[in-house]
Formats: sequence, C-alpha cells, structure tokens
Amino acid sequence: METTEKENMLKSYQTVRTFSEQLVQPLNLEDFIIQSMEDTSPPKWHLAHTTWFYEKFILKEFAEDYQGFNVQFDYLFNSYYETVGPFHPRIQRGLITRPSVEEVFEYRRYVDLHMADLLESDKPEEKKEELVRVLKIGLHHEQQHQELLLTDIKHNLAQNPFLPSYQEQEKKNIPAAGSPSFVAVEGGLIEIGHSGEGFCFDNETPLHKVWLDSYKLSSHLVTNRDYLAFINDEGYKKPQFWLSDGWNTVCKYQWESPLYWFKREDEWHVYTLGGVKKLDPDEPVCHVSFYEADAYARWAGKRLPTEQEWEHALASQKIEGNFAENENYHPLPCGLNKSGPFYQAFGDVWEWTKSPYVSYPGNKPYEGALGEYNAKFMCNQMVLRGGSCATSSSHFRPSYRNFFQPEKRWQFSGIRLAEDVR
Repeated sequence: METTEKENMLKSYQTVRTFSEQLVQPLNLEDFIIQSMEDTSPPKWHLAHTTWFYEKFILKEFAEDYQGFNVQFDYLFNSYYETVGPFHPRIQRGLITRPSVEEVFEYRRYVDLHMADLLESDKPEEKKEELVRVLKIGLHHEQQHQELLLTDIKHNLAQNPFLPSYQEQEKKNIPAAGSPSFVAVEGGLIEIGHSGEGFCFDNETPLHKVWLDSYKLSSHLVTNRDYLAFINDEGYKKPQFWLSDGWNTVCKYQWESPLYWFKREDEWHVYTLGGVKKLDPDEPVCHVSFYEADAYARWAGKRLPTEQEWEHALASQKIEGNFAENENYHPLPCGLNKSGPFYQAFGDVWEWTKSPYVSYPGNKPYEGALGEYNAKFMCNQMVLRGGSCATSSSHFRPSYRNFFQPEKRWQFSGIRLAEDVR
C-alpha cells in the first residue's frame, strides 16, 4: 500500500477501535458481564468478538507467522459463523466469567499491535485489495457492535430496579418544528440499492430498477404525543388494528406501551441511558416493534412505507442528524433538523418499513465464511431504514438496510407514516 493509504487505513482502524473503548468507559466492572436476555450480549463479549473478527478474518489470513492470542477464543467469541467452527451458545454469553475483562482488553491490545504491523507492511497488489476489502467490512462490523453495545447496555441496566444512569446527559431545550404534513413523492421506474461509491454491505447490492406508484411520506416522525393518543384510545386492547402475530405478542407479553415507558405518580416516564426522565411529548416515539408500528399506522388510517419508497424519497437528502457522535444516545425533538422536505430523515430512530428482509434481484453474498454475514438471515425479519442516535454517521448511508424480527424493540426503532395517492 502507498504510504498515505497505509496511514489512512491505520487511522480509520484506530479511530473505530478507540470509540468502542470510549463507549464502555462509564461502566462499572460488574456491568461488563451481564446479559439481560438472549438478544443482548455482555459488553465484554462485544469487545472480544469484534477483536476476534480481525484476528480470524485478517491476521490469520494475511499476516505471516501470526500466533493467536488464545486458541479458546475461537470458540468463545465466534458469533454465528458455522463454516469456521463451533461456537458458544448465544444465550450463555453472560455465563462467561473467564477470561476476565482485563484479559479481554489485553486481547484487544495484542490484536491492535499486530494489525498496525500488518497495515504498515507491504503486500502484493492482489493481497492488498483483498486486505482492504475485508478490513472495511471489519470496521463497519465493529461500528454495528458499537450500536449494539449501547442498546444492550441500556437493556442490561434497565433490569436494575433503581434504573441507574449509564452516562449523565445535559438537558437540551429543542423545540418541535411545525406540524407534520404528507409530502407527495412521484413514483415511476426508479433505481434502488448502493450506487457503487464508498462502502456498503453485500445486502445493499446490486443497484436495480423497481416500479413505484406515486405516494406520500410524512414530513415528521411519529412523536410520543402522537403515540399517547393511540394508547389513550386503548390501541393495545383493540385487536382490529393488529396483525394476528402482533396481537398474539401483545397478549403474551401484556404490552401496554413502548419498551422503557412506565407511569410514576400517574405521569408517564421513560428510562434512558441518561437515567429516568419525564416523557417528552415532542420526542420521536422509540423502542417500538414492527407490530406496534404497523398497528399505530392502521389506527391512524395510514400505513408504513416500503423500504423502496423510503429510499426513493430520502436517499438524496444530506446525511446529518442526531447520530452517535453527538453522544446524546437518545432521540431528540426535531427542532430545525430538516433535510429537504423531511425532518429527522437520518439518525434519532430507525424507521420500520413494511418490507420483509429479502435479497435484491441478482444479489451475490460475500464469498467464503463472510457470506454468512447477512444472507442467511433473510427470513422472518423486517427492514428498518435511517439510522439512529446510536449509529455512527460514518457508518451510515441511505442504502443501509437494518433488519430485525417484527417483535423486537430494544433497538432505537420508531415510525414514519406513508399513505397512497388517491
């Protein structure tokens, strides 16, 4: 690699790695180990798994005579890559008291040192291109885990009856900006997918054409005030607004409000990474499942957009908003955060779409073990778009496809409505 390219890649690597460790600085030692449910992972595991990724897919493939830090880590910190060997059950990650947190940080330092040596070395052109390709996947993989770190820490801490704060947050007096309206978007034969400039995951390709009828998309996200009207109208008790699976989920878990909402002295409060606070009616509603988003849309006489409608309407907007770099780690009222005709197009909350997570026509997953990264999850999941307050802006692009099962709601997920043109 040329000197400048080497320096840029090493700087990118160090920046991402440093941010992961910055995110865990507010934690107590005990916080590193707990796992509140199967969907979450202990912070210690996230720190080790992201390190394992570089060791397994880069150092052991590209670095000559590399000696692994600990042979047991291949089993403990492999997440789901069946083709590279067995792995520890996901639901039991919180039972791994050894290695210690200190040893995990030693592991990170060991791998970082060898990664620096590798990135500063000279490689044949064909190996250099492949190294850079896999490194970029690794960096964006770690940024995904940085978001998971925040969402998992929040869920872990929320199990404490005293609802402790992860990090104190300054109160921000941000006004709501105007009333929502529905913006007309012209349809037709349009292109969807990544344009080929910059990084993307394999599930964002290829760029392809789809037909869209004209439609309308809300200028604003659904707010807590909006959603309270649904709750007060007993929306959680009216099966006519719910998909069958959604209604079964509501009944099974006795949902009555979004995750982290609760009443104290007859007033709604919400648990945040900054601790408990009164519910702000102007903030976007957050931590709702696809089922709740869909039910709200039906109650409101609207619908959720498809992921193609979302991308077509918002892909040309400037990427700015409340991302992880702002260190708010909570959605904010829209204020003046407007990109084109849409407020809060990016950041704050991931926006549920009505689209199932499936491959694009002609899609080809990564070759080898990394082909397991996205493709094998294309079943029984729904697509979200737009990024959140826990997403790094350098990780996001408008073609980014997030995906979760329809009942999941521990992520920073919210709602933007759509409607047909009549």
